[in-house]
Amino acid sequence: MTVECTRLKSGLTVVTQTMPHLESVALGVWIKSGSRNETTDEHGIAHLLEHMAFKGTARRSAREIAEEIEDVGGEVNAATSTETTSYYARVLKDHVPLAVDILADILTESAFEEEELEREKQVIMQEINAANDTPDDVVFDKFSETAYRDQTLGRAILGTPQTVLSFTPQQIRGYLSRNYTTDRMFIVATGAVLHDEFVRMVEERFASLPTSPSATPVMEAAKYIGGNIRETRDLMDAQILLGFEGKAYHARDFYCSQILANILGGGMSSRLFQEVREIRGLCYSIYAFHWGFSDTGIFGIHAATGGENLPELVPVIIDELHKSAATIEQKEIERARAQIRAQLLMGQESPAARAGQIARQMMLYGRPISNQEMMERLEGITVERLTDLAGRLFFDTVPTLSAIGPLEHLAPMEDIAASLSSPAAPHSQQALV
Repeated sequence: MTVECTRLKSGLTVVTQTMPHLESVALGVWIKSGSRNETTDEHGIAHLLEHMAFKGTARRSAREIAEEIEDVGGEVNAATSTETTSYYARVLKDHVPLAVDILADILTESAFEEEELEREKQVIMQEINAANDTPDDVVFDKFSETAYRDQTLGRAILGTPQTVLSFTPQQIRGYLSRNYTTDRMFIVATGAVLHDEFVRMVEERFASLPTSPSATPVMEAAKYIGGNIRETRDLMDAQILLGFEGKAYHARDFYCSQILANILGGGMSSRLFQEVREIRGLCYSIYAFHWGFSDTGIFGIHAATGGENLPELVPVIIDELHKSAATIEQKEIERARAQIRAQLLMGQESPAARAGQIARQMMLYGRPISNQEMMERLEGITVERLTDLAGRLFFDTVPTLSAIGPLEHLAPMEDIAASLSSPAAPHSQQALV
């Protein structure tokens, strides 16, 4: 299942991986542009554009877009993140030309009609309201806002009611012409697809894409700040998110950070799950994560628990951070490697997951990364590197705390920060009691 890559004269990159045992194809267009590429008055426009792309073109109405792909049993969707946007489809192999045609249509000939725009603004308003009513969404949004205060990276992808309601078709076209250009776009297909045939389809249907932006794309450099934000609500449970500055995709310690997150809170055998949930019964959900971006990263621990458990929960979490800077066992590293390897291999059994994986690698590294190369990077991670990283991550940067719910028993931020001031000794619970 060789990955083949062709760069067209226009600058557009086309990548395929043939999976001859399949009858379907997952294909999509990935753009190296997301909410971080918005100007101050464009907050939320990347997400709105993703919605509007399906609301009618010069050749198809919104209904016709949906009906044509579903008439052949296919599906089409899109997603917006901080640094990327994607439009993707899944169809049987005989209907790849239709999927390519529809994706090209919505990305090159979208109408952005006023009536559809006003209707979709109301849809996004409902989406914003729904997110605000979901505590585990709110705690993450507030976390990002605090970690990267007054920066595009810290802003919610959905935008605000004020910004979303203000957008015009002209503003959408301005963002589109600045960011949706061939040098920033990758078209990927995996499954029952032939490379040369797929390249010809793409070359023909995407010929009208602009090869250079109308203006220089923007993306301000990120600066991690950290801090504390709390919102007391009358809820059954408290949502707590404690985080630190992580590592960018290209940083030496990126994969090391992924392993550390797995060891601390990557599954039922992880340290936090075992100590906090299984042994002490202090919460029903706890996990650790590491998000990488192009120039920064975030390492976080999320827990959901009853407010009465907070006086014990937070110190236990911090105690586990101290322990990770002191001791990590080789078998924990091996378990984390095995889990990552399994995720890689299982992902290759899904054409949609594989297409997304290839697209991310092309955008980040400019080439597909083999599983062997990925595992070789993980093989270089040692106990010493992990404990050293834990000491620097958790005790050398300002922490970020985001919390929502019944918080009257949550310790002051000064006490939490003080307990993270040095990796010298575990069993730091007493400082927060």
